[in-house]
Amino acid sequence: MIQAMGEKYHHGNLRSELVRVSLDLIAEQGLAGFSVAQVARRAKVSPGAPYRHFPERESLLAAVATTVASQLADRVRAAAEDLADPAEALAAAAGAYTGYLIERRAGMNVIYADGLQGRAYTELHEQTRRLTDQFLMLCLTVSDRPENALELMEQLFTQAHGYGMFWLDGVFTKQGYPPEQVVGKSVAAARIAIEGHRHAATSG
Repeated sequence: MIQAMGEKYHHGNLRSELVRVSLDLIAEQGLAGFSVAQVARRAKVSPGAPYRHFPERESLLAAVATTVASQLADRVRAAAEDLADPAEALAAAAGAYTGYLIERRAGMNVIYADGLQGRAYTELHEQTRRLTDQFLMLCLTVSDRPENALELMEQLFTQAHGYGMFWLDGVFTKQGYPPEQVVGKSVAAARIAIEGHRHAATSG
C-alpha cells in the first residue's frame, strides 16, 4: 500500500489515479502546467510515489497521451457512426475533436508532445494509429486518391485544433462564443473544406 495525507491507494489504482489527475491538471493549466510534482500534490501522495509506476516525466505523460488518443478515437467514432452521409460524418468527427480539445485542453499537442516518439511507448503509438486510421477512413470516403485523403485529414485536424485553441486562448471567448458554438463553427468549416476538396478532385 501507498499512504500519504490520510489517503490510501492500491498500487494498481494509483497508476490510473495519476493519469486521471494529470488529465485534470492539463485541462486546467494546459500542458505547460504539467509536472510530476504537481500531479503528486493533486493526488495527495508523496513526491516519489509516481516514480514507482512511471520512471520519468515522459512515461507519465505518455500514459496521459495514450488516454487522450483513446478517448479521442472513441469520440470520433461516436460522432460519425450514426451519420449516413460521408461528408457529414467527417465534419462531425472534426467537431468532436474540437469539442474534446476545449473540454480537456488536450489533443495532438499532448499526443505528439516532445519526448514521446520513442519505441518504448508502443501503446501510445497504437492508440494514435487507431485515431488517425478512423479519421483517414472517413477521409477516404470523400477522396478520389489516398494521397488526397491524407492531405484532407491533415487540413481537418489542423482546422479543428485551431478552432479549439482560439477558444482556449480567449480569442473566441472575447466574442462571447460558448464552446458549443465554436464546435458548430468547426463542423461548418469542415463541411466547406470537404466540399472544396471534392470540387478540386472532380474539376482536376
